[in-house]
Amino acid sequence: MPPNGGAGHPPSSGGKPGEHREVIFEFTPVGGSVKVTAIDAATGTEVSVVGPAGPAAHRELERVALLKLQQRMMREGDEAHRPQPQKADPDKGGAGGGGIIV
Repeated sequence: MPPNGGAGHPPSSGGKPGEHREVIFEFTPVGGSVKVTAIDAATGTEVSVVGPAGPAAHRELERVALLKLQQRMMREGDEAHRPQPQKADPDKGGAGGGGIIV
């Protein structure tokens, strides 16, 4: 377990450049490995990575989990701003078969 108990790393960013967010790290031993879960405190978004147990590996797994969380937050942020496909409306001349208008 890291000295901070696995909690709260504010220097991470997710989403907007320069934005600092609190990230909680959870370390769970799994046999000879450790599962590291990074959780964005504001949104509850979480990602996990698994690797070898050991002090040096903990830091590296924490770094990889943080990068993975940042990628997920940016991807989800991009998806939130994309227009969603709309169903055809039979009243407006669409087929109404539940398909997606492309």
